[in-house]
Amino acid sequence: MAHLPVITGFGGINAAGRSSGHNGFRRLVFDKLSSDLRASTLQQLATLTGQLRHDQGLWRDANNAEVNVGEFLRANEELLLANSLIRKINDADFDPTQIPYHQRAVLGGADTAGLEFTLRKRDLPSPLPDGWQLKDMPEDDSSVYVTTNAPVPVMLHSARQAEVNTAAQLPGGFDPAASYASRNHPRALQMTVFGASDAINSLGIDWEQIRALVPADKISVYAGSCLGQLDYNGSGGMLQARLLGKKVTSKQLPLGLNEMPADFLNAYLLGSLGTTGHNNGACATFLYNLRQGMRDIQSGTHRIAIIGTSESCLVPEVFDAFTTMGALASDASLLKLDGLAEGESPDHRRACRPFGDNSGFTLAESAQFIVLFDDELALETGASIYGAVNDIFVHADGFKKSITGPGMGNYLTMAKALAATKNVIGEERLRHHTFVQAHGTGTPQNRVTESEILSRLAQTFGIESWPVAAVKSYVGHSVASAAGDQLITSLGAWAHQLLPGIKTTTQLADDVATTNLDFLLAHKEFEAESMDAALINSKGFGGNNASASILSPHTALAMLNKRHGSAALQQYQLRNESVREQQQAYDDACGRGENHTIYKFDHGVLTDNDLTLNSDRIKIDNGSPDISLAVPNPYIDMCD
Repeated sequence: MAHLPVITGFGGINAAGRSSGHNGFRRLVFDKLSSDLRASTLQQLATLTGQLRHDQGLWRDANNAEVNVGEFLRANEELLLANSLIRKINDADFDPTQIPYHQRAVLGGADTAGLEFTLRKRDLPSPLPDGWQLKDMPEDDSSVYVTTNAPVPVMLHSARQAEVNTAAQLPGGFDPAASYASRNHPRALQMTVFGASDAINSLGIDWEQIRALVPADKISVYAGSCLGQLDYNGSGGMLQARLLGKKVTSKQLPLGLNEMPADFLNAYLLGSLGTTGHNNGACATFLYNLRQGMRDIQSGTHRIAIIGTSESCLVPEVFDAFTTMGALASDASLLKLDGLAEGESPDHRRACRPFGDNSGFTLAESAQFIVLFDDELALETGASIYGAVNDIFVHADGFKKSITGPGMGNYLTMAKALAATKNVIGEERLRHHTFVQAHGTGTPQNRVTESEILSRLAQTFGIESWPVAAVKSYVGHSVASAAGDQLITSLGAWAHQLLPGIKTTTQLADDVATTNLDFLLAHKEFEAESMDAALINSKGFGGNNASASILSPHTALAMLNKRHGSAALQQYQLRNESVREQQQAYDDACGRGENHTIYKFDHGVLTDNDLTLNSDRIKIDNGSPDISLAVPNPYIDMCD
């Protein structure tokens, strides 16, 4: 009998804000919130971005001036909203109007009388080019005269205007590096530390208390990125350094590795000795990692799994690559879509238009993490239950004409996810009480292929009007973290009985399949406990398809009640009361601008002396239970 992987904590950061407490979700549906929730959402954005902080009983703004918080939020509402979600690039580490590059040129040549110039001796190339003659400069011992009749190839510093000026950046003013001693970490790792801390803090249970209950080998961590850390402090700098006349640092290669978010979680946040890894699958990476953790819990080999991805690829080279592929919504294409003339301002806010007339996706940065407990541990600790992972399916596309083109794999993953959902909630509930979080990139190819897949499967399973949401219309495409954004949004939808509409799309494109589908072009409210499951869909470059069946919190609790009985659930509810109090305390602290980022550098480092070895168990002097060496033998019927 499989253990149920229940979601007991979640956190992160993307263009909508901080994920825990459903704060980022509320930014998506801001216009449907009550006045109190709007004020809370604005306050969380203001404190997150350093525009507002609570200091010794007083509220102060970024200039340290004392303010009335209500008046401040009313006066700055438009700015706080404008500096979140998809928008014109204004907070990146580069200026899209002045992107530096080198223009190749040749000085001199066969028809010239030769060249003469001066160079510092330390700048002389090695080996010296053929035909170069050097002469000392009497007035300057550090330089030489260079004469040559040969052409001299050079690289001239130049600047260009970006074709794409839209991205889903983190909220303006928020700097993850400022939340801890970042030590020149790549941005995706800075986001990892902040986002994973948010997930751990969201548990409402001290991690040391949890670690005292669960042996180290029963905890797993699966986290990473898809593209890697491509800014200058990571792989980007390693590849650029020599061409820029700089030196490669000792950190750029290791910190640029794709699985480094998992390594940071283990080494600097959790002190974990458990299973670790990263399963890269392009735009489906989050679900690939979630599948690993889900299987750990279901099989009983692990009791806790922490899953996440962190992607920050808003660097000129990545924009350049995707633009050359024709994948991004450029300024020119947005002007054409809206019938505007060259020189006018495109609607950057509506750059991503899933299932409408569109021209490409919008790059984003995001770090999302969730914590899975097995059902017994959740009941024992009183951990809040936000949902459960039913099953996840992964399939390739088979033979392909183009590595970026669509294929058959997504039919298989979605069909199996629907079948797995039906197994749990039944055919009738599947037909009327589920919704789908579409991959919904905002490209012409995706709108055709994904809508056709969803439509055909809805007909096959008898779903008459399947609600389809597409969160990338708000937070863009964060590549590895894309399904993480979709999952976190689904948890928020259950908490608020509200599905975010695809509001950047005013009407569906003519080539979108609509039979048996209800594309939500406006927010959709639903009754409490009326949506039993969400289908999370991911389609990745190379044929990396993944689809997940995620169960609602009320469905998960009903399953636990059936397995463990009502008495156990009543005891759980009592334990959960104090957990919820701690969760609210953490959310309130964030709303005051208090930083709870976890970063334990050079903390509790274990040595050989902290280890006691026996043939049947390992004892580690760090407060965690002993690790059993009673390893099951799956080949017992094949052994003597």
